[in-house]
Amino acid sequence: MCGIVGLFLKDKALEPQLGAMLTKMLVTMTDRGPDSAGIAIYANNSDGKSKIVVQSDEPETDFEGFELALSTALDAPVSVKITDTHAIVSMPEDKLQNAPKAITAVNPALRMMSRGDTLEIYKEVGLPKDVAARFEIEQMVGSHGIGHTRMATESAVTTMGAHPFNTGDDQCLVHNGSLSNHASLRRKLRRQGIHIETDNDTEVGAAYLTWKMNNGATLGEALQSSLDDLDGFFTFVVGTKDGFGVVRDPIACKPAVMAETDQYVAFGSEYRALVDLPGIETARVWEPEPATVYFWSHSHQPTQEKAA
Repeated sequence: MCGIVGLFLKDKALEPQLGAMLTKMLVTMTDRGPDSAGIAIYANNSDGKSKIVVQSDEPETDFEGFELALSTALDAPVSVKITDTHAIVSMPEDKLQNAPKAITAVNPALRMMSRGDTLEIYKEVGLPKDVAARFEIEQMVGSHGIGHTRMATESAVTTMGAHPFNTGDDQCLVHNGSLSNHASLRRKLRRQGIHIETDNDTEVGAAYLTWKMNNGATLGEALQSSLDDLDGFFTFVVGTKDGFGVVRDPIACKPAVMAETDQYVAFGSEYRALVDLPGIETARVWEPEPATVYFWSHSHQPTQEKAA
């Protein structure tokens, strides 16, 4: 089953409400997958620093002294903001590439949820309302975000198995469906140097897009290629630093609905996830077509491409 939501804001006046709107949308989808949940927020980068969100099962001990130890390891000023089991680690932009290895060296028990200039991912086992409350998601400000509530079918109910998955800077993905060729594709991507942490097929989908974009593809082109290279049935909702994309496989058996106004673009596994959005009564509402890539960006016009 699983439930997906996404919200891309065109109107900057709505950015203080992003966390609250996404949370309400995701909680509405709870009965589609109650075992774990996660939300990705694309937050402001006004301080010019990059960040990595890390998670610990024992935050009281793992985060003690972590800021000083990581600052020493990176030879740079680092700040750490702790929220429940997660912590946002902020650092100079030129230290981002070295930071994952440094974090592992300082404390190998820490798990990395996300990395980039604007992306923050928070996820845990539990109901969406509980996960959102633990990390105060409703108070978060941002330009766009995606969320997922999971019913595990192909891997264990764990924090690392929860969505969204982040496999490239400021890029993340959530997924409803199942990939049948994820094992062979995982081996191929690892040979290409793409890091894949879990046995979840969704992380393979995210890693595939990262690999394509690392080799020069745009997100739209990578999503288009996925229709040929990924075998199975899937609905992907993807976030990047500047954009928001959606694609469904050619059969499109998983439910999906979208809405667009002058203020936002929204996605939900079911229409009921969208009913409380402002202006929904006059929005253009549609079901995304099979084998069609939809993409919105803050710097470009929206695109729609159908596979040949």
